[in-house]
Amino acid sequence: MSHYYRKSNLLRPIFYKLVKIPIRKLNLVEYQSKNLLQKHGLTVQKFCLINHRLRFQEFQNFNAKEYVIKAQILAGGRGKGHFDTGFKGGVKITNDKEKAKEYVSSMLGHRLITKQTPKKGVLVNEVMVAESVTIIKETYVCLAMDRQCNGPVLLISPHGGVDVETVASKSPSLLRKIPIDIYEGITDVMANEVSDFLKFPRELKPKVIKELKMLWELFNKVDALQIEINPLAAVKPNDIVCIDAKLNFDDNASFRQKEIFSMPDYGETDPHELEAAKHDFTYVKLDGDIGCLVNGAGLAMATMDIIKLFGGSPANFLDVGGTITETTIKKAFQLLISDPKVKVILVNVFGGIVNCELIANGIISVAKCLRVPLVVRLQGTQAESGRKLLAEAAVEMDITDDFEEAAKKAVSYVEEECDEE
Repeated sequence: MSHYYRKSNLLRPIFYKLVKIPIRKLNLVEYQSKNLLQKHGLTVQKFCLINHRLRFQEFQNFNAKEYVIKAQILAGGRGKGHFDTGFKGGVKITNDKEKAKEYVSSMLGHRLITKQTPKKGVLVNEVMVAESVTIIKETYVCLAMDRQCNGPVLLISPHGGVDVETVASKSPSLLRKIPIDIYEGITDVMANEVSDFLKFPRELKPKVIKELKMLWELFNKVDALQIEINPLAAVKPNDIVCIDAKLNFDDNASFRQKEIFSMPDYGETDPHELEAAKHDFTYVKLDGDIGCLVNGAGLAMATMDIIKLFGGSPANFLDVGGTITETTIKKAFQLLISDPKVKVILVNVFGGIVNCELIANGIISVAKCLRVPLVVRLQGTQAESGRKLLAEAAVEMDITDDFEEAAKKAVSYVEEECDEE
């Protein structure tokens, strides 16, 4: 990995997404997580769901002394967010049932904007109404797979209900990481020590231990990569409740977890990523203007790296992998040109499993329809014959076998267009 890459703020998210952290395609919103926790015996607040299909059906029979109304989107900072209508707050509390309905109506069908959403916000299709509880103490508990420990770990802090990153930076002694033996799991001894560290009242220790052990059972049963409970709270009169939860799953286990993987609404996922996944591509949209079609994650990152080095900016990370066909090459190009920001396409293929002649034929079949310049660099298996096919085709493109030359040429096309503008 190059020195430049390690310092690239643009590429760091790609690195974390594709290299350090396993890919997690399934994320559940809060009410889905609560449903799953409740199903597996953990304690959650009483709640109901309101959406355009259910409307207020469940809410009619839902009664509480105080209601907590929460917009269901995959983003933090909902309480401090605002809607595109000007309505403030994606989390509201009231003891008036009619007022609760008003809050729901102000959220449902509108876009909520927080620090973690795109500028235009995220459309709220579902709202959860939960029974308010009187919290005595908030703690942080998270089960996660950790590569440094080569297995699962338990992350805990007696300070919950806040961003764990804040706790880690300001008070690192209040955040503890405990490796878990996959055969022993969370034992009674470990759970007892965790309860002491979290400083729960002595009378609640048996319930804390029970919740921790059930959390471990859930983690294994659903092939989770992460289960974050923030906060795990002591509430009046005398109980332990999972107030909020975030779950991530191993997408490789989808064949075992069909019920779970059928749960989420993918409305918040980039449609390009969904389309790419159908063809076994890995696609991540970026903010630049040079579309990249590459085979292999390492080569893709190196390609984006060198584009930045020569003053350009990649528009995407698109790894077509080793099982590409002429048909899927067409799909890959369609993904690239569907982004209006793309001003040039750079194809960088090193033939190994992938045959460069196949790549060349796929490029020829779509090149005439491209609205932007095309730069192609082929190396590896049958690269020479692939380049010959491209050269003989009645299609305008830049063909090379040199990595740097290809990147420089792609960047120059963008610079020329900027000069003309």
